[in-house]
Amino acid sequence: MRLGTLMPFEQVPEALAFFTQVGIGKETARRVTERMGEFIVEIETEEADRLEREAPAAPAGPPVQQVSVDGAMVPLVGGGWTEVKTLAIGTVEADKEGKAHTTALSYFSRLAEAERFYPLAELELHRRGTAHAGTICAIVDGADWCQGFIDVLCPRAVRILDFPHAAEHLASAAHAVYGPGTSEASEWLGVHLHELKHGDPDAVLAALRALPATTTSDAGQAARTRDGVLNYFEKRRDQLNYAQFQAAGYPIGSGIVESANKLVVEARLKGSGMHWGRRNVNPMVGLRATYCSGRWGELWAAAWTRFSARPRRALRERPMALPSPATSVEENRSAQPASKATSPPREPLIRLERKGLAQNGRPTKDHPWRRALVSRPRPAKIPSAGAKS
Repeated sequence: MRLGTLMPFEQVPEALAFFTQVGIGKETARRVTERMGEFIVEIETEEADRLEREAPAAPAGPPVQQVSVDGAMVPLVGGGWTEVKTLAIGTVEADKEGKAHTTALSYFSRLAEAERFYPLAELELHRRGTAHAGTICAIVDGADWCQGFIDVLCPRAVRILDFPHAAEHLASAAHAVYGPGTSEASEWLGVHLHELKHGDPDAVLAALRALPATTTSDAGQAARTRDGVLNYFEKRRDQLNYAQFQAAGYPIGSGIVESANKLVVEARLKGSGMHWGRRNVNPMVGLRATYCSGRWGELWAAAWTRFSARPRRALRERPMALPSPATSVEENRSAQPASKATSPPREPLIRLERKGLAQNGRPTKDHPWRRALVSRPRPAKIPSAGAKS
């Protein structure tokens, strides 16, 4: 199950057999892994509902904490795509050079609408003591749901517009006016990106207003792009004080959540040929966030308790056929020709208990894991040179 969290399901049987000499099929690996993910989602949902209902006191938070949210797209069975939202939280410290560095990262990911994601993600904010953190640096891009997340859950945070995101908007205005890749655009950007990061953002806004849209053949489109960027920045003027933020020791980029998109979501759910059933996305990102946050042991114990209490028959009777578009995951469809015969799936681990190889979820003395490896005969000792025969 942990292997299924880390690698494609078709790779799990070989890896498990290599380390444990126990054989299972790909479908067993998929089914059991996703079921454990469902239990983790259930546990976290229940905890989030309890938090909303009882409002227990939050633990202490760090002096400076970073909170960032963003989304990553996941391919679905049938050719569609959907967005998985991710929250990344970390403790801000100064590195050896005195620059802000965010450590002790943890994550929460879900496929959910913003209104549902907010109360679910609040569980991770509570666990990390965000309510009692000294300063909260909320670094996000300009997406409405990201800004809304801060409005609802971190209203006292210092809001910072992700600097690379701001730089992209400024570049779009320069390219619209001067043309992409032109020396004029590069020169203008070089000057004003430096000013935006280290100087006065009002000076950058003034330069943006003064951009001459008539330098391009499509003056109307250039003017609309320039004015759109200007309006975007003016609405977020308080989030552009990058020189002040850096002087206070705050980070100005949301790299922790962009890395989380790759680490938690894309590394496992966007492999070659992978397409996911919608209902299986949350179990997998729940497992991934648990693992990448270093909380595997904590949540695994609770999930395993539920898994062990589930009737064996109900688990065995889950469909063994290839998953359907509405319910399950489809991985690497083109990895093997359809005409090539495949071996039948091996016996699921849960049947070992019937054979006396497991009891209460633990291997007995006759289980393959407990058997001593057969000792190989020791090679005859080769006499050293000069030894007497």
